Amino acid sequence: MKLLSWNIQWGRGADGEVDLARSIAAIRMLGEFDVLCLQEVAVGFASLQGQAPVDQVAVLAAAFPGYSTHFAAGVDVPDREGGRNLFGNLTLSRLPVGQVLRHSLPRPLDAGVPSMPRVCLEVVVSGPAGSVRVLNTHLEYYSGVQRSAQIDALRSLQAEVREGEESAAALPEGKAADEDSPFRRWPRPLSAIICGDFNCEPGSEAYYRMTLSGQAGPEWVDAWPACYGDIPHLSTVGLNGAEWPDRAYCCDYFFVSTDLVDKLDAVAVNQATAASDHQPIMLNLL
Repeated sequence: MKLLSWNIQWGRGADGEVDLARSIAAIRMLGEFDVLCLQEVAVGFASLQGQAPVDQVAVLAAAFPGYSTHFAAGVDVPDREGGRNLFGNLTLSRLPVGQVLRHSLPRPLDAGVPSMPRVCLEVVVSGPAGSVRVLNTHLEYYSGVQRSAQIDALRSLQAEVREGEESAAALPEGKAADEDSPFRRWPRPLSAIICGDFNCEPGSEAYYRMTLSGQAGPEWVDAWPACYGDIPHLSTVGLNGAEWPDRAYCCDYFFVSTDLVDKLDAVAVNQATAASDHQPIMLNLL
């Protein structure tokens, strides 16, 4: 299974120009992927898109025929014309998709600090080795308080699935098993990949919080050191002349559940494209 994760900054390149076609071309040049996980995808928000509000979900869906389209808006607010402005994460899959879940992430009060609502989009895909949950997220940049709470929520998702597997066996049959019932129990495997823009550096408090071990061991393992040991993460921001940030570092990751560590083949960062202020990261899973 091949996955790509990229904060596309609504198509805004390192040069400050918004050109979603350039972002699409950059993805195509990187090769074929089974799942594309994109962050900072906009629907509306004319001020971001050169005063021409574009439905970027529709444009990206049309650009990748053969992929199913799944969107989760962290921000969903009215626009000036009576429509909606949406901003969030988009997952495109050419693998069969089962259950799709959208998790609103916590946003505790952090007085005087700007922030926006954040979300994690979860899709269950059926790959050659079985079903895997692919989670696509983007954590708060400005507020460390909110970012820590969001990481705790992501960690708890694994515990939730583990406990759900145990309790599902005790549920009675009936509507929970009916094909067309909303109560139907759909597979939600413990095997999982979570990716996106975590807005924290390797070695930071937030990074270590994500990889802490719980009662059942680590919930999430960083795929980079799992593949490459002590070799430092390649930078995913601060390259190609982007106005932000003022130095290069890594804040975009793939984390995997512990059962997938032995199936990791490679993690890569494309540092050449200037189609965003972030660089795309790629994961190969055996």
